[in-house]
Amino acid sequence: MQWCNQAQSDIRLEWGPAAVGYVAQDVDCIVIVDVMSFSTCVSLAVDQGAQVYPYPWKDASALTYADSIGARAASPDRLSGSGGFSLSPASMRKLAAGEKLVLPSPNGSAISFLARESGVTVFSGCFRNLSLTARACRDFRRVLVIPCGERWPDGTLRPAIEDYLAAGGIIDAIGRERCSPEAQGAVAAWQQINPLSLRECSSARELQQRGFGEDVDLCLEVDSGQQACQLQGDFYTARQ
Repeated sequence: MQWCNQAQSDIRLEWGPAAVGYVAQDVDCIVIVDVMSFSTCVSLAVDQGAQVYPYPWKDASALTYADSIGARAASPDRLSGSGGFSLSPASMRKLAAGEKLVLPSPNGSAISFLARESGVTVFSGCFRNLSLTARACRDFRRVLVIPCGERWPDGTLRPAIEDYLAAGGIIDAIGRERCSPEAQGAVAAWQQINPLSLRECSSARELQQRGFGEDVDLCLEVDSGQQACQLQGDFYTARQ
């Protein structure tokens, strides 16, 4: 399906897991954008000096995998229990330098798994490390930015404005001219919408209603992070 691969452009954008299969064939770099909350968790954890192992399945196998690599396993939702870790970004601030964390997620982690198999450089990007991620991407000619989106109850993709806006911010900061129309659209959204207005978006309202307003605030911080987060083998760590 060559009509959908955006091969005429150096900077490309496409949604969700299918983007890896249909648009990533000849790119040099992939950026995974899952603002609420996988990519924000990765940014906070890597800033703490931890290593984050993405894991696509939200079941007991995550614990088995964590045990096999000497890591801790995060809860796949936000029910971390006493002192535990979860997909709540606030919980990442308790990680110690050098700690290993398996982070299950059906969106960011699952797409990280697919992107890793493509054999190209993979970053996790969000508002927190927007400029740092863009700077790292400038080392590569052809870049695919993937806003992960969320899931409707029936399992289908729900495009998420927070992922689209952060993707547009990263693309804008890369500063290339040869952007696909899909990428240009995200840049236009970034230039027109204040990220703080996303406190009223669907994903944010879901978290707020569940009592995770602090997570929303962390997810919407722009350029507060300290590192670009690169997938090195099986785990995310600071870009060297």
